[in-house]
Order: sequence, then structure tokens, then C-alpha cells
Amino acid sequence: MSVAEPRRIVVFRHAKADWPDVADHERPLAERGRQDAPVAGRRLADTGISFDLALCSTAARTRETWKLAVHELPHRPRTVYEERIYEASPGELITLLNETPDEARNVLLIGHNPGAQGLTQVLAGSAEGDAAERLAGRGFPTSAFAVLTFTGSWKTLEPESATLTGYWAPGRTP
Repeated sequence: MSVAEPRRIVVFRHAKADWPDVADHERPLAERGRQDAPVAGRRLADTGISFDLALCSTAARTRETWKLAVHELPHRPRTVYEERIYEASPGELITLLNETPDEARNVLLIGHNPGAQGLTQVLAGSAEGDAAERLAGRGFPTSAFAVLTFTGSWKTLEPESATLTGYWAPGRTP
């Protein structure tokens, strides 16, 4: 594929997690999260994006979210469980995305807040339609995702180099 073709990054926050007495990294999904993750998966499928690669945090809640959401997609992308996503800043997430092979056109990143929202806001130099207003109004609740596009090599991805083209969040408040 040519680096001149548009690429997409979908930033997907994990579904609602429970708060049992375990380390934060090991927190499982709450019942609401187990219900919302497949719904988010169906909404991801509705975007029509064919994902080449999924980068998923190693935290239990992100792995469980992905396991429930991926079954709703028309095909399962190659999945890499990446410990650097957990507690990552937007800059650290951009560095991780810069390492993506150029053969991958569409990447799904399953992570956490505040990194997911921060990454979306840092990358989006512009927005289409009302996506930016909806993101500003809702924030980045659990199970939400944002769609960003940019042109160029993954190595050239930097702040404000993408366009926010879509945003979805579950209907209820977080």
C-alpha cells in the first residue's frame, strides 16, 4: 500500500470495569461492561473499517473488552497485546503508533483514559461534522471510540496530523 493512501486509527476505551479488591491491572469488567462491549463491537463493525491490526493493553478489562467486541467484527484482525498502552500518555501512545508497520492501513487501539481521550485530542488537528462537539460534550466514557484519519507513514504521525472523522459513545452517561 502507498503511504499516500489514508490510514485510520480507532481509539477504543475499554468497557465499564468492576472494582474488586485486586490490583488495578487485573480489574475485570463489570456486568454493564460485559453488556456494552459487544454493542461497541457492533458499532465498530458498522463503521465499515476493516482493521489490519489491533493493539490492546494487557490489562484484564481491555483484554476482556476486546474478546467480547471482536466477535462482532466481520473478520478478526491480527492482535498484539501491548503492555505499554496501560497508563500511557498521549505522547507514549503516538510513539507506539509510530512503530506500526506501513503495511497496516487501519489500526484499532484498545486502551484506557485519560490516554484514549488525550490521544484523540492531541492527534485531531481538525474534525468532520459534529464529531469534535460530541467528543467535547461526552468526553470519553467507557466503551466509547473515536475514528481518526491521516495520510502518510506511521512514522510521520504526530500531534494535529489527523482528522477526527467519527465518534461514538454508549447512550447512557458514564
